Amino acid sequence: MTLAGDDLLPNPNLTATRGISIAATPSEMWPWLAQLGQNRGGFYTYDWVENLAGVEIHSVDTVEPELQIRSVGDDVNLAPEVVLSVVHLEDEHHLVLRGAVALDGTGAGAPYDFTWAFVLQPRTDGSTRLVVRERYAYLTDWAKVLVEPIEMVSFLMTERMLRGIRDRAEHSPSRTSLRSPNHR
Repeated sequence: MTLAGDDLLPNPNLTATRGISIAATPSEMWPWLAQLGQNRGGFYTYDWVENLAGVEIHSVDTVEPELQIRSVGDDVNLAPEVVLSVVHLEDEHHLVLRGAVALDGTGAGAPYDFTWAFVLQPRTDGSTRLVVRERYAYLTDWAKVLVEPIEMVSFLMTERMLRGIRDRAEHSPSRTSLRSPNHR
């Protein structure tokens, strides 16, 4: 299926799509997505693994208004020197990040361009499907050698992030809707 942000890299060399069903509405889930980032609320993954690499990730367990992404153009850090930009944003529907990530953290001479889309798909039972898509466009001949091992790590970290978002959204004190059975 086509998702928000797919048009930014129409011919990617690698695409990875993952999803999870969450017993919460898009409005209950959105605040957790809107504070993703090393410079914000973390990634809800294995912080200790990310911190082994020195990236200073600290995932929060509460919604913090001051950490929320507000508009297109906002920065979302993957690490202190690795920044993606918000390129599409529709509250309670989708968040798309983009960045050419270089080894030196600047983006100059980057071996690949990258989009990371988070799409909330409401379901008739009041739950939501969260779909995450990564798209990579290789800018150098050797980008594949870098991206494919990164993608293997991303698989593990994204799985944990999806469960982290699910757990926070389903157990948020402000939840009033679903009581949920089916997580996947």
